[in-house]
Amino acid sequence: MVSSLADPNRLVGGVSELELAGPDDIALAAQSAYADDLKRTGAGFAIVSPALQAKVPANTQAVVAPRAHVLFAQILDRLYPASTKTIIAGGRDDLGPPVFERDVTIGSNVVVGNGVEIGRGTIIGANTVIGPGVTIGRNCVIAANCTIDCAHLGNEVVLHSGVRVGTEGFGWLDHGQGNRKIPQLGRVIIQDRVEIGANSTVDRGALGDTVIGEGTKVDNLVQIGHNCRIGRNCLIAGMSGLSGSTILEDGVLLGGGVGTSGHLKIGAGTVVYGRAAVTKDWPAGSKLGGAPAQDLMDFWRELATLRKLTKGDRRG
Repeated sequence: MVSSLADPNRLVGGVSELELAGPDDIALAAQSAYADDLKRTGAGFAIVSPALQAKVPANTQAVVAPRAHVLFAQILDRLYPASTKTIIAGGRDDLGPPVFERDVTIGSNVVVGNGVEIGRGTIIGANTVIGPGVTIGRNCVIAANCTIDCAHLGNEVVLHSGVRVGTEGFGWLDHGQGNRKIPQLGRVIIQDRVEIGANSTVDRGALGDTVIGEGTKVDNLVQIGHNCRIGRNCLIAGMSGLSGSTILEDGVLLGGGVGTSGHLKIGAGTVVYGRAAVTKDWPAGSKLGGAPAQDLMDFWRELATLRKLTKGDRRG
């Protein structure tokens, strides 16, 4: 159902996230968690669940649907047909030939798509594939067997062997039934001096961008989901997994094997100890352990209590 105030001549220019959308964009608000962003949105159109219709701003046309996510995915399919196939096929003839600054070193069997820009002093290892429209800054090192799509890399970025940047995010509807894919249309932004370890994966955003802040270091075998936003100078140890829309503020340290449930924020300077599972927001300076993650001192006290209960107090 479209709002009775709808303008039939109003044109749609694209889609975006609620907080980034402009007057020509469609945005989605399907759950109560989106309510605050919906109130502030500048979107021209908002696809909303019935419960959120009253929160749509006056300048935004509401499109009310009981299954708002499904309608939104259908609109994305119509506006951006076969976007993934186009990338894989190496399309985008409109972008023109790639552009290299001086002193760029290209290894054997490297594939470079149309419109790619590579900055001075960058090294590209053998068998790496760089998709159309990708930009790579100066003095970067891209090791062998990497793939980079839908991405912008800053200066002095290091990608170790087997890194995958710009892969499709894991977004699905009708879970366990039709498993309908949500189109993934965003990018990956990797800022200056980021280093990503071997065989790690960084998914492109669904609508907005996945962002890794300058100076952040990512270990081997790490999964960074779509729309994650990682701050400056973070450290992420191996085997960690960040679900979609996880936000790490500056200087966060994740130990090995940490997982997050997504759509949450971990405050600046927080330390998350290995194998912890973060399931909610945490303020700056937290120290977390356990699954689900909790304050580290509470975690140790809980563990000590359990040991006493199972082994008994053997003092005396």
